[in-house]
Amino acid sequence: MPGTDARPRSVDGTVTVTAGLDGSPESRAAAEWAAREARLLGLPLRLVHVWEPVPEPLVQAPLLGGETQRHWTERIPREAAEGVRARHPGLDVITEQLSGRPAEALARAAEDTELLVLGSRGLSGIGGFLVGSVGLSVVAHAERPVVLVRAGEQAADEHETHPAGVPSAATPLKPVVLGLDVEKPDDEVIGFAFAAAARRATSLRVVHGWTPPPSYAYGLAVDLELRGALARQETGALTEVLRPWRAKFPDVEVTEESPCGTPGSHLADASREASLVVVGRRIRRSPFGARIGPVTHAVLYHSVAPVAVVPHG
Repeated sequence: MPGTDARPRSVDGTVTVTAGLDGSPESRAAAEWAAREARLLGLPLRLVHVWEPVPEPLVQAPLLGGETQRHWTERIPREAAEGVRARHPGLDVITEQLSGRPAEALARAAEDTELLVLGSRGLSGIGGFLVGSVGLSVVAHAERPVVLVRAGEQAADEHETHPAGVPSAATPLKPVVLGLDVEKPDDEVIGFAFAAAARRATSLRVVHGWTPPPSYAYGLAVDLELRGALARQETGALTEVLRPWRAKFPDVEVTEESPCGTPGSHLADASREASLVVVGRRIRRSPFGARIGPVTHAVLYHSVAPVAVVPHG
């Protein structure tokens, strides 16, 4: 959590917020979101540009020679940094270039940062992300929080609508939404969400979607009393999990929701009135590879707001 001595540091000892940059509209939106988050955290912003070396035959081509390649790989982070500095005066902006496969390089870059921010395309016509293979791979392998931001994301999108009916960054921020599994709650995920709400001076909306055991399926259709008992049980479990966190963050207003149904769907709906959605991902080191998990996967594809994926043990 922010503020502890265990915060990851880069090679030179600096704690940063890092954004992956490739010159695309979605990566520019990610850099802007990361700049705002860096200001909230009081940290420098690190813009990381990853390029894959051009195969030798192409390097020899007149239009793709070494000079041209070097020009473009230097221009993207330089121009992005200049723009961010102009829009965020006083923010310390660092640029770094890495070589290799983007997914692997960005996952490594996440190891020594407070959080890594990446861009994803917005689905045309409807809310949600179009998460590319690089973003999915980084989320699945990074052991630090990763935030995905849609192309076109603006600061005003995270704020309540102005009484005049127009987007405005002058209104209060929308709540932070936390997707919580009460059976396996994790302090890293919960702490990240509470801290995010606290530094935004906004409320925290905790959503615990649950589905009844298969053995109850028929009974629930005809027995409203049984359904009510299960709902009260889930609500009580959520309250108990959050009790110590309410005491730790007394200034954060918390609302609790325990709707019956698919958790991913409820979180996607909640994202429409959220400044940030926080979900967890269990770290699995196995020969079968990393997994994101069905709920987090659904939220990544269907959330309207930026999504923070917090890995945990």
